[in-house]
Amino acid sequence: MTSTPPSIIFIIPYFGRWPFWMPFFIESCRANSDINWLLISDCELLLDLPRNVEQRQVSFFEYCLWVSQRLGINFKPENPYKLCDLKPAYGYLHEADIKGYDYWGFSDLDLVYGDLRSYFSTDRLLRYKFFSTHERRVSGHLCLVRNEPGLRELFWRIRNFRERAQDGKNHALDEGGFTRLFLWKKNLPSPLFRLVGAFNPNRRLAEFKEAFSTPNASRPWTDGSMDFPDCWYWDRGHLSNCKDVGVEFPYLHFMGWKKNAWKKAPNVCAQSMQEIAASQRWRIDYAGFHELRRSTLR
Repeated sequence: MTSTPPSIIFIIPYFGRWPFWMPFFIESCRANSDINWLLISDCELLLDLPRNVEQRQVSFFEYCLWVSQRLGINFKPENPYKLCDLKPAYGYLHEADIKGYDYWGFSDLDLVYGDLRSYFSTDRLLRYKFFSTHERRVSGHLCLVRNEPGLRELFWRIRNFRERAQDGKNHALDEGGFTRLFLWKKNLPSPLFRLVGAFNPNRRLAEFKEAFSTPNASRPWTDGSMDFPDCWYWDRGHLSNCKDVGVEFPYLHFMGWKKNAWKKAPNVCAQSMQEIAASQRWRIDYAGFHELRRSTLR
């Protein structure tokens, strides 16, 4: 008899204007039908949302005012990017929204999901309470946390959280600040790093494992080289690439292409993006998203 897998919801506040790849992000959510997303935004209403994705419209000013009241701070940033500092607090802020879920998570929009349930298996979720997809730091672009009071409130232990959250400058609390609660002396050689971690109760309940989801970054790839896959394939919810043949990945974080190559790529009309996304098979590379004519998975 198969037990019901732990329930998951991702909370994503995003303000400004939806990125051009939003149809692909939404289709990758649709393919993970037993995981939920809550998008909180002042952007235009998204059409044809799957049942597992909710869009809640609110202005940036209103959201910041609500955050101020919920945390008892003066949160008045000029740039929505400052919300990254609040990611560790999303479980506390949105306690009502995550009620009834086993796990809550934060995620960015500059990615597409593969088969998340295959990666975050039931056995894995029952073994650990915190998941980072990087080996030695919290992955600010995607992280999962067990829905328990102690973990929802853990962010308060980030050094000078209140003062740094109120400051208009971004302090990378989702990565640097949050990481330090789980990983002590993270730059030590591996044997000493593991020894120190054995004395940290937060470390013992967490999985920090490199998922190799962010190519074109500073970390070497699966083979130890800086030769990253230059073409990825999304095929009806399954994600692979041209380099790691036969391997599926939980998601692709295309931060490098977004910041560089795609700024120079020609604009593609929204209708074309919608049509390619709806085809259920696409290729992703330095030039953007393209329809995939045949399956690349075996």
